[in-house]
Amino acid sequence: MAIDFRFGPEIQELRLRVRAFMDTEVRPVEREVEAAGGERKEWRRAVVKLRERAQNEGFWLPHMPREWGGMGLGATAQATVSVEAAKTRIGPLVLNAQAPDEGNMQTLLHWGTEEQREKYLRPLCSGSVRSCFAMTEPEVAGSDPTLIRTEAIQSKEGWVLNGHKWFITGARSADFAIVIARTEDEPEVPQAANSAFIVDTETPGWEIVRDIETLTGGRHHNEVRLTDVRVPLSALLGRRGEGHLLGQARLGPARLAHCMHWISEAETALDMMVERSMNRYSFGSMLSEKQGIQWLIADSVLELYQSKLMVLHAAYRIEQGLPFKNEVSMAKYHVANTLWRVIDRSLQVHGALGYSTDTPLAGMLRSARWSRFADGPDEIHKMTIAKTAISAFASDGTTKAATGDLPF
Repeated sequence: MAIDFRFGPEIQELRLRVRAFMDTEVRPVEREVEAAGGERKEWRRAVVKLRERAQNEGFWLPHMPREWGGMGLGATAQATVSVEAAKTRIGPLVLNAQAPDEGNMQTLLHWGTEEQREKYLRPLCSGSVRSCFAMTEPEVAGSDPTLIRTEAIQSKEGWVLNGHKWFITGARSADFAIVIARTEDEPEVPQAANSAFIVDTETPGWEIVRDIETLTGGRHHNEVRLTDVRVPLSALLGRRGEGHLLGQARLGPARLAHCMHWISEAETALDMMVERSMNRYSFGSMLSEKQGIQWLIADSVLELYQSKLMVLHAAYRIEQGLPFKNEVSMAKYHVANTLWRVIDRSLQVHGALGYSTDTPLAGMLRSARWSRFADGPDEIHKMTIAKTAISAFASDGTTKAATGDLPF
């Protein structure tokens, strides 16, 4: 029987070791920083200190090959590590597996030249630099990259970039950016209009306009202007006209990485919900004995179970070199919505306490709202899923290939 949902003893041991590291090393430091006021510089010091410990334990770059200093894990094993790390606030950062660097590392590994990998990927893997991915623009719909207006004009000396980007995660602290810009005026297909470029953020003309305030505060997402930003010909990442292809290839595994983190958050919210129900007495019985509360718990358990299966199956397809776009779209849509619903139910069971900042639920709910449009809004993923089903039926007379192409 080929189907086996158990991990081998090595991966199981690794998962438990990562869990213990987060419990005994990361969480106590997080509590210390929060008790001291939680200033940004204190968080940075904490991450630096914990990164050294993580490397000593062999918990570094779970998503990268060993020859680049990583753990050499497949996509399914990465899921186990990512879920454990995401149970803490800074766990992914401590393992150097945080967005957007994680996706940029894989992009450079698969698309970069040898020179680009040595100049940008090597220090990114060592943790000595940070990066960002600049694609979204304020003037056009972020869900349709074929509308991008940022232009890259080629000259004898190199490329000149002009444009406007926003919601660029980590741009303020990035040492370099992967920028998607339009290079073709009349491509054969709209998806072939853009190219990708590596831009050092110290290049004249790269300007951080502002930190965009969101539900969770500022500094994390930035607005950027590029004014006559000059880069050499060697700054082109991948081939000309393949910027859309590169972006989609990057976003597939990146979406799944987000799902892994969201599963961890949803599980935390579910644990809190059950614990609260078992310890709160009202109208003659514990909350856990009331059918209305049991249904909230049951719905959350079912959705979380579905989420885990979908992510594991999508990761398996990536690991086996099988087509995975539709499976990742289904997982991303389902897990993002599960995250929102489970946190909301947990907050409901906690009542006014959950609405306050005495528990992490209020902050978790604010953070969760972005999941339904980040890396593609719900509507685009549902459109992709529907188109895949229609195409499968038109080709095969059945939608089986669109529902995971499972062996039954």
